[in-house]
Amino acid sequence: MSQKGIELKLGRFVEVDSPTVVATIDDGFKFPKMNKLVSSVVAADSSTLLPVRGDIYPNGLYFTYMLVGTPPRPYFLDVDTGSDLTWVQCNAPCSSCAKGSHPLYEPTKSKILPSKHSLCVEVQRNNRIGYCETCQQCDYEIKYADRSSSMGVLVRDELHLKLVNGSLTKSDVVFGCAYDQQGLLLNSLEKTDGILGLSRAKVSLPSQLASQGIINNVVGHCLTTRTGGGGYMFLGDDFVPNWGMAWVPMLNSPSIDFYHTELVKMSYGSRQLSLGGWNSRLGRVVFDTGSSYTYFTKQAYSDLVASLKEVSGKGLIQDASDPTLPICWRPKLPIRSLIDVKQFFKTLTLQFGSKWWIFPMKLQIPPEGYLIISDKGNLCLGILDGSKVHDGSATILGDISLRGQLVVYDNVNQKIGWAPSDCAKPRRFNSLTFL
Repeated sequence: MSQKGIELKLGRFVEVDSPTVVATIDDGFKFPKMNKLVSSVVAADSSTLLPVRGDIYPNGLYFTYMLVGTPPRPYFLDVDTGSDLTWVQCNAPCSSCAKGSHPLYEPTKSKILPSKHSLCVEVQRNNRIGYCETCQQCDYEIKYADRSSSMGVLVRDELHLKLVNGSLTKSDVVFGCAYDQQGLLLNSLEKTDGILGLSRAKVSLPSQLASQGIINNVVGHCLTTRTGGGGYMFLGDDFVPNWGMAWVPMLNSPSIDFYHTELVKMSYGSRQLSLGGWNSRLGRVVFDTGSSYTYFTKQAYSDLVASLKEVSGKGLIQDASDPTLPICWRPKLPIRSLIDVKQFFKTLTLQFGSKWWIFPMKLQIPPEGYLIISDKGNLCLGILDGSKVHDGSATILGDISLRGQLVVYDNVNQKIGWAPSDCAKPRRFNSLTFL
């Protein structure tokens, strides 16, 4: 992408209770302190809860952390449901790395994954490098949709987690030791150390933890709309509500590990938008936290832009000099927040499932779910033309439109769910309360 501030990393070519004892770092994260007197216990069907930091603008990403190695060291990772492989920048040595938030991961020879490992074969399945039977190590290269890339070698090291049942666990997980990054990716790596791959792929972190019996294969996140951003994410099903969720089935494809589902209708206010894409009557929606913004098919984007021309009569004049996003409007009077102008815009409604459903599932995206205020004080549209993203046939819901929702990817039951939330404080729902 050439526009300033636009990031889309959705990649396919290839990751004893001691609640009062914590270690803090400058960014405000709290890490569980590993007590040597507490044994490492793998507790099946538990969950781990992690804080999330970041915002849509100006940072353009949301990140959490991973504690890796012995002794455990923290790494900030971009939360990405559109990526398979978790990776951290490493000194192997590093040929192209950003400064990052922490010192580079230092691999040892014993941690390098052999090429014959099943997860190596899995990663190289869609890799330009291809499988090498005679190689002593597992190399990978990931190409992202914004033409960024990451190259490295797979390693296996200890991941330390504190589970919500109070136990501490450490398990061997496979992730990327990334020594060569190119493109816009280097910008986000100035604030983080790598990417947390949360897709459905076997190599993703939730899939690995589930295969070891540590969690059920469920991923959730909740990004707040509050000033300052942030939120939380979880692995496991302890924080999935027993009621109040809208659920839709995941689409299954042997070659696609994205979280995607079928879209039957999309509208801006009362005006229906063309779905476009691979089928004139049905569309596909990808839920991707690795994308800062939302992407529509070419037809839907054109319809939306045409519908938004009406705001020019409300005192908002398009400002082509603002490079923040492709479409920005200059208000007649200064605006302090989106509350000042949201009445000029309408709610986007996405309808999922089948046209034959008696009660179709809907996701409503208010103006604050697709608008930002730039550093020039302009109002900018956070929905972009996705015609050049992959085959251009899918709607990609990025962070901007996923805020204010508890979103759950249930890989056990193959469904995606959401419910409105302020994302201020997670609640455990693993048992019903007797009223």
